Amino acid sequence: MYKSEYLKPDGRKLWLYGTAPINVQSPIPSPGDAVQATPQLRWHPLRAEWVMYAAHRQGRPFLPPPGYNPLAPTTDPANPTELPSGEYDMAVFQNRFPSLSLDAPTPADVPGVPVRAGVGTCEVVVFTQNPEATLASLPPTSLRLLLDVWADRTQALSEDERIQYVLPFENRGVEVGVTLHHPHGQIYAYNHIPPVQQRALDSMRGYIQATGRPWLQDFVAQEREAGLRIVYDRPHALSVVPPFARYTYETWVLPTRAVGSLSELNDAERNDFAAVLHDALRRLDALFGVRMPYLMTVQQAPVDGGSYPEWPLRIELYPYLRAPGRMKYLAGTEQGAGEFANDALPEQKAAELREVTLEQL
Repeated sequence: MYKSEYLKPDGRKLWLYGTAPINVQSPIPSPGDAVQATPQLRWHPLRAEWVMYAAHRQGRPFLPPPGYNPLAPTTDPANPTELPSGEYDMAVFQNRFPSLSLDAPTPADVPGVPVRAGVGTCEVVVFTQNPEATLASLPPTSLRLLLDVWADRTQALSEDERIQYVLPFENRGVEVGVTLHHPHGQIYAYNHIPPVQQRALDSMRGYIQATGRPWLQDFVAQEREAGLRIVYDRPHALSVVPPFARYTYETWVLPTRAVGSLSELNDAERNDFAAVLHDALRRLDALFGVRMPYLMTVQQAPVDGGSYPEWPLRIELYPYLRAPGRMKYLAGTEQGAGEFANDALPEQKAAELREVTLEQL
C-alpha cells in the first residue's frame, strides 16, 4: 500500500492511497472556506446514551447540481472539489461538516440534561475516482486496499488518547438518505464507546468468562457444522446470514480466527476477508438485479488502550430491500421497543443468496 498525506487550504488533512506510487497532478483543493464546527452531546436519560447535535451541518452539500461532484477529482480550478487530479486509488479526508470535532468548544449548560462537547472526529473515505462505480463493481484488489485503508485510519485515530472507538461505515443508496452518489463511506471516531458496542462488549465478555473461549471461535465452528446459513466460505473468512438476523438478507463477513480488529489479520486473512466481502456485495446487487441499498458497518474492538480478546471482528451488511421493490422500514416495534420483526427465516434467505449466479471475474 502506498500513502501520501497533504494539507488542504482550509486546514483539513487529506490522505491518498494506492496500490502503486501516488502521483498528484494538481494543487490540493478545498471546495470552500473552513467551517466552524460546534458539535455537542446531550444525555438521553431514558436510553442511557448520548445524542449528537451539529447545527453547522445544515449547510453541507445536498444533491449538488448536475456537473458538480464534490467527491470527484478537480477538473476546473474555478470549481474546486475535495480531491486533486492524479494517480491514486482511494482518498480519505477530514469531513468539512463533522458531527464530532477534536476542537469542539464547551457548550453552554442546558437545563435538565447533562451536556458536553462533541469531541471526536469524522472522515470521508472515497472508494474510487470513478463516480459510476460501486464497491461491488471494483476489483477484489480494491476491496483488499480498502481493508488496509480502514486498518490504517483506525490505527492513526487511536493514537489520540481521547478516541475510544472507531467506526468505518457506508450508507449506500437514496433509500438510506445518501445525497452524494459518488461511491464513498465515512469513519467516525468517538471519545466514548457507543451503546451498541458497549452492549456487545458486555455480552461477549460474559461469554468468554463463562466458556473460556471467544464467541467468534464457537460461532464460526457452529455455522460451518450446521451448513445452513453460510453463503460463501474460504479458509480464512466466510459470509453468513446470522441465525438472529434482523434484516431479511442481513449478511455478516467474519474472519475464521477470533480477532478484534482488521490490523490483527495477516496478509492471507485480509485477502480472504476482502474476497468474501466482495462476493457478499456482488450477491446483494445480483439478488434482484438492482443496486441494493444497504448500511455497512465495520465492527472492531475499542481503541482505548484496553485488551479485548472477547471482541468479534466482523462487517455487518444491512440490506434495505426485503423483496423486489419492497423496503424494510423500521416501524413501531423496532423504533418503539428496539425489537426487530423479520418476515423470513435466515436459513431461507441464506439459501437464496447462495443460489445467486455471479459472473466469473
